[in-house]
Amino acid sequence: MLKELSIKNFAIIEEVSVSFNEGLTVLTGETGAGKSIIIDAVHLLAGGRGSQEFIRHGAKKAELEGLFYIQDESHPVFNKLAEVGIDSDEEAIVLRRDINDHGKSVCRVNGKLVTIAVLREIGGSLIDIHGQHESQELMDDRLHISLLDQFAGTPLLVQKEQYHELYLSYKKLKKELSAINENEQQIAQKIDLFQFQIREIDAVQLEVDEEDRLLEERKKHQNFHKTFERLSTAYEAIHGESRGLDWIGKAMSELDDVSSYDDQFKEFAESISSAFYTLQDTSYQVKGLMDEMEFDEGRLNHIEDRLASIQSMKRKYGSSIQDILEYRKKIGEELDDLINRDERVQLRQKDLLKLESDLEIRANSLTLLRKEAAENLSESILTQLRELYMEKATFFVQFNTIEEFDKNGKDSLSFYMSTNVGEPAKPLSKIASGGELSRMMLALKSIFSKHQGITSIIFDEVDTGVSGRVAQAIAEKISSISTSSQVLCITHLPQVAAMADQQLLISKDVFDERTTTTLTEVTGKQRVHELSRMMSGAEITSLTLEHATELLSIAEDRKKIKI
Repeated sequence: MLKELSIKNFAIIEEVSVSFNEGLTVLTGETGAGKSIIIDAVHLLAGGRGSQEFIRHGAKKAELEGLFYIQDESHPVFNKLAEVGIDSDEEAIVLRRDINDHGKSVCRVNGKLVTIAVLREIGGSLIDIHGQHESQELMDDRLHISLLDQFAGTPLLVQKEQYHELYLSYKKLKKELSAINENEQQIAQKIDLFQFQIREIDAVQLEVDEEDRLLEERKKHQNFHKTFERLSTAYEAIHGESRGLDWIGKAMSELDDVSSYDDQFKEFAESISSAFYTLQDTSYQVKGLMDEMEFDEGRLNHIEDRLASIQSMKRKYGSSIQDILEYRKKIGEELDDLINRDERVQLRQKDLLKLESDLEIRANSLTLLRKEAAENLSESILTQLRELYMEKATFFVQFNTIEEFDKNGKDSLSFYMSTNVGEPAKPLSKIASGGELSRMMLALKSIFSKHQGITSIIFDEVDTGVSGRVAQAIAEKISSISTSSQVLCITHLPQVAAMADQQLLISKDVFDERTTTTLTEVTGKQRVHELSRMMSGAEITSLTLEHATELLSIAEDRKKIKI
């Protein structure tokens, strides 16, 4: 339910905060006081279209905030919140929307920034707004099948889920077949292209680590002369006349001599001796390597050509040899599919026929369940309409079979009704009378509000165009809806206001030469006074006060009977 609503700098409202109760809350007041502005604010809070025109003159932005309490842990809004990564603790959901003077909106849900689309989706699962001249969900033929399915309940919804799984497989297979049956010229061009690319890649005979090995080998060949020169210099420094080995050999001989006089020099002599023979052995290895070294210009040219080929392949088919080989595998499989497409098409078509047969069975089951539910729905609607003094009305669900399967099966349906004897039934959207439309909407809402999970239903003057006993019936119907969902209702009918659990008076005043709307809760004698004004207009007499008191007493008795 909508627990708190805060509005700031919106239209002629400077600042209003109001708490709502469970059950039926009515908003009353003089025409032009700003009752519809409150509903406009709630509509925008639920993701409706906004503009800078809603901002109060002289303000920089309009601020709207609503606090909702959802006690049902299985309510669909929690799944929607989870999908967009929004936490929902303690059953509280806060919607906020700021509209700046450039017409841009900043939307938040539980403090997290969201898009208008997300706000609209979440708000739409919490609030349902109905106006006399709005088609809304109940008046939209395209949505009637979903409403009937909800009314039918679990047996149909289980069957529908099973059907939908098959339908997704069916759509995927149809798409695949469509892709296989592309224009023959396009297929031939693809085959030629893939064959050329495969031949080109295979001709290079790529190996995964080849490029790294070639780069290393190229580096050695490019530095051949420098390497040979450095090795020669090193060898001469070690092994040349009067060079390293000669001097180390002299040191070794001198230390051998003195070690015969003193044992402490033996360790030095052995260390120098070991270094001499190690260095001598290393110099022989360097010389052997130099003798084997030979510059191969042909090999270097081959390496350069090979690297150029690899680079060419990378420019065409991937950033690495691994990518090129994976691409080769992919187009090889696609080429095989294209070449063998006739056989593949036949197999897929058999699968498609099997799916179509299974879907036909599931769709027929859905149709039977829907038609059974449609009969029960028609009886329920007619019962509601009789309670609203539309005894002559007829209502039924018009079924049509569509050629192709869709997400709902093969059914297309609409709600039809006739309000007068002898007149043909028409779709709900074609009902012309405002009073009849109001009662039809209330009859439908009385039934579907229990199935839709909406926590707050708003009626914006849906009682316009009715009076007398019909007005009383509408009042009782709106009250009965409020037993399963919170209802906010703008009304000019004292019968509806009398049935309210909470009554809020909206008035327009002038302060400091600025018009502003205020909202106050009326109780006790204030409520009697407001009902008297609604009955008689500007002049309130003792008789209208007496009638208002009586109306409140009758309303309390009627509510007790319904409980």
